[in-house]
Amino acid sequence: MKNQLKFSIFLFVLLGLISCSSSKEAFSKKDIVSAQKLYGVEFSENAIDTMYNYVLRNSEGYDTMRNYSLGNNVFPAVLFDPIPRQFTWPIIDEACDYVPDYDKVTIDNEEVALMTVAELGKMLRNGEITSVELTQLYIDRIKKYDPTLKCVITLMEKDALSRARLADEELSQGQDRGPLHGIPYGVKDLVAVEGYPTTWGSMPYKNQVINHTATIVHRMNDAGAVLLAKLTSGALARGDVWWGGQTVNPWDTLQGASGSSAGSGSATSAGLVGFSIGTETLGSITSPSNRNGVTGLRPSYGRVSRDGVMSLSWSMDKVGPICRSAEDCLLVFQVIQGDDENDPTTYDLPFCYEERDISSLKIGNLKSLFEKDTTRSMDSIENRMSIFDHLSINMTEDSLPGNAPFRGFDVILRAESGAFFDELVRSGKVDVMVQQGQRSRANSLRQSRFIPAVEYLQANRHRRILIEDMHEFMSKYDVVVSPTFGGSQLQITNLTGHPVVTIPMGLDHEGHPVSITLIGRLFEEDKILQVAMYLQEHMKYDNMHPPLFLSD
Repeated sequence: MKNQLKFSIFLFVLLGLISCSSSKEAFSKKDIVSAQKLYGVEFSENAIDTMYNYVLRNSEGYDTMRNYSLGNNVFPAVLFDPIPRQFTWPIIDEACDYVPDYDKVTIDNEEVALMTVAELGKMLRNGEITSVELTQLYIDRIKKYDPTLKCVITLMEKDALSRARLADEELSQGQDRGPLHGIPYGVKDLVAVEGYPTTWGSMPYKNQVINHTATIVHRMNDAGAVLLAKLTSGALARGDVWWGGQTVNPWDTLQGASGSSAGSGSATSAGLVGFSIGTETLGSITSPSNRNGVTGLRPSYGRVSRDGVMSLSWSMDKVGPICRSAEDCLLVFQVIQGDDENDPTTYDLPFCYEERDISSLKIGNLKSLFEKDTTRSMDSIENRMSIFDHLSINMTEDSLPGNAPFRGFDVILRAESGAFFDELVRSGKVDVMVQQGQRSRANSLRQSRFIPAVEYLQANRHRRILIEDMHEFMSKYDVVVSPTFGGSQLQITNLTGHPVVTIPMGLDHEGHPVSITLIGRLFEEDKILQVAMYLQEHMKYDNMHPPLFLSD
């Protein structure tokens, strides 16, 4: 019985090794013997003789699948479901839009390019600036500063000015599409826009043009926003290095902008766009937001459509805004969120922002993670955490679930990315990617072929337990305050699909931005955004901008 069980398992685990080669290049029984060491199994000579023809037949099946093309927009039939067993859906009667009270919007910033969406919206509606003038301002700044920052892959100047003229015409006629009307923005270059390259930041796809426009861009168009630029992504959503070099941090141009939404973080921080769109699988919105001193919202899994967006991990990818304030994130999020028939993982759940009494919210504090982190940036944040006491915000000290095989979860992302980029690896084009070291995306994709299917499924079974544990933990709180990189917080919340917002908390003694992260319950982005907006109203750290990119 034991050998039969091992035999069944081995038929799956061998898939990772055999699927890299064609059935025309026959493998021997000695190859199977060697492969056992990779997967921690050991079969008798008789068992290997018995399975040999079976494994050959499997390999032929892999070759058969490769004769059928798969489009980028095809999701696996097995979809990730982040919903815990005892989950209670938020009760929202109907969707409602948050609109700034422009009469009460105070414009403190003298630098137009670094104003918030609400501030720019007030100027547009008061006739103090036109969308064309604002768009041209950002175009000029891109041409001036991008040679240093390397945060823009494609400038869409002609189309942007055309959209800006339309926005001005509509606003002048009283046709107001909402708070984003006339505001120029950029998207991470994982997002497809018909007629423009979508390079995914990677040399093999440098000239790729996808004849499709992502759902989120269509929704932005409907809101009157002006798409200005495709912004850099680390190669295939890894780091801050793309085929054109390294995107840098406007606060310190000797330092990378962090990734993979490096261009979105850098361009927003330096005032090259009004706001931007990023993506996150395991930290790619939160990390650039921290590094570049901006605010980033990573929504709940399934809140925002990924139609037309490169997949790194179907069960972990999210799309969200990177902005200069939490209020801006709210204004962008309410436009891009919502069910989409082109993305089977999205949920038909309305969103409505409602103001609550802050004192009525139950707030947890992962204090032990702040204390365990001994970096200088954490020292800086800890000193600023006193703002919660000053504002009479009561917090309960607690700890995230910690009983999980965290090192084993990595195979989920790796296996899914290996499937999406199957042709890239088998064709050998992965070898022309810029980075080829041990921690490169290229190396990650190669090793994905050696992940057993059984271990991928086992990791997802453990993930289900983590989802239930995290649901139990979050049921005690509306919002949880955490270090942005504290412990396993980023890994846990990305695996379970919980929303987070990362907000700047000033600078460390080296002049680099630092941040904290607010974690929310599934599909309750409104609460973490309200707390973030409340903190920014009192702390003003979101008003800090990199001095090198202020106008002369």
